[in-house]
Amino acid sequence: MTHSTPHALADFVESMSFDDLPADVVHESKRILLDSVGCAIGGIDHIKGRVGIDFAGLLSGGDRSATIFGSQQRGSIFGAGFANGELINALDFDAVLPPGHVSPYVLPGALAVAEADHVSGRELVLAIAISHEISNRFGKAMDYIRDTRDGTVAMPPVLGYTSTIFGATAAIMRLWSAGAEATANALGVAASITPVNSHRSWLEHVPVSTIKYTMAGPVVHAALTAAHMARLGHTGDTQAFDDVEYGYPRYIGTTRWEPGSILEGLGDHWYFPRENSFKHYPHCRALHGLLDLLNQTMDEHSIKAAEIDAIRAWGEGHVERVSWLTTDIGGAVDAQFSIAHGLAVGAQQIAPSKAWQSPSVLFDDGVLDLMHKVTYTRHPDWVSSMTKDPLARPSRIEIDARGTTFVSELRYPHGTPAAGGGVGTSDAELIAKFIRNVEGVLSPECARRAVESVMALEAAPDVAPVLAQFGAA
Repeated sequence: MTHSTPHALADFVESMSFDDLPADVVHESKRILLDSVGCAIGGIDHIKGRVGIDFAGLLSGGDRSATIFGSQQRGSIFGAGFANGELINALDFDAVLPPGHVSPYVLPGALAVAEADHVSGRELVLAIAISHEISNRFGKAMDYIRDTRDGTVAMPPVLGYTSTIFGATAAIMRLWSAGAEATANALGVAASITPVNSHRSWLEHVPVSTIKYTMAGPVVHAALTAAHMARLGHTGDTQAFDDVEYGYPRYIGTTRWEPGSILEGLGDHWYFPRENSFKHYPHCRALHGLLDLLNQTMDEHSIKAAEIDAIRAWGEGHVERVSWLTTDIGGAVDAQFSIAHGLAVGAQQIAPSKAWQSPSVLFDDGVLDLMHKVTYTRHPDWVSSMTKDPLARPSRIEIDARGTTFVSELRYPHGTPAAGGGVGTSDAELIAKFIRNVEGVLSPECARRAVESVMALEAAPDVAPVLAQFGAA
């Protein structure tokens, strides 16, 4: 067999079994699933969620093979896959893992296939782990939104999360036990049909479009298509990964290509559990350190939002773009990225949930007034901290209230994995977040059973009943 990156990846996918997974990989895979489904159910009223569900109806016809989370409607593998990708990312509450977001792109296709084919919980956990590990490794090999160069921010001209197609495709092929040669071909097909990386364009234009940085549904579809094409007999361009002049690195637009990051220690070292950060706020992760500091300071000193005269914030360098600095809030997606609006909402001390993006909060007079009292600057230690530790997100906040300036700082936002030096998200916190997200859609008893079944997923002989319970009653 020709030795190539796709063949090496395919050998890894084919050779791994559930019993090969370290305990922390199994546990984190189940946590990612629980969190992602909760975020999806929380997003059913968001425009991405609503449109995704409607589009699933157009795609599915009478096919009801797979669950659409939070909905009474079911769909085909392609229909449910599209809708669930859009739903998971709708609130921007889903976990963050380099290259940025991963779960909305890699989970939906695998979940739909697993449900339709009645695979075991052990096989699904393995597929989730493979999808996140491969995606994270491609993220390490390519341009990244938080790259630095020569002591300054180095945001590349082309950005996006479409390299997650390879983790997504590999997971589906593993669920099918398709074999190494077919999997290599599927990865080659995936390379050839990868959607463009349009994230940078999205960042530079306001108001931001509601499809967001890299639309999840089409990436899910591309992965499903690549997997089906290889299964049906198509061959893929397996040389594309290793051809720097004409292949994948060139036509996807990355200026950094370090393929050693993809294969080094593959199967022996699992990186994604150490780098996966769960979100504690339905807002771009770049703001989370500042929101932690805001809540901590307001709680410690019993500060009310109406008492705040000014908020001065220092944080990540790459967010000095119009999409993050805007105060022109036309809807929920604008609010998910606006630093000023996010801090103004955080100051209201509403439990982080889909309520943050309800019209009554988005356009609250108190929120809009406080938003204009916020200023933002890059933290002076941002580049040096990032260079030493990519998980670092140094943040500083100054709050003027009651004639006093309250100052606080941190290096790691809540949710940064403990293995990476931060304060990780406990199981109890993750479950509480899930319960908030599904409130009003799943009954408390259904939510409790859902948590139990996901956290014991490896014991399920058939995942279909586990996944079906996430549809609305």
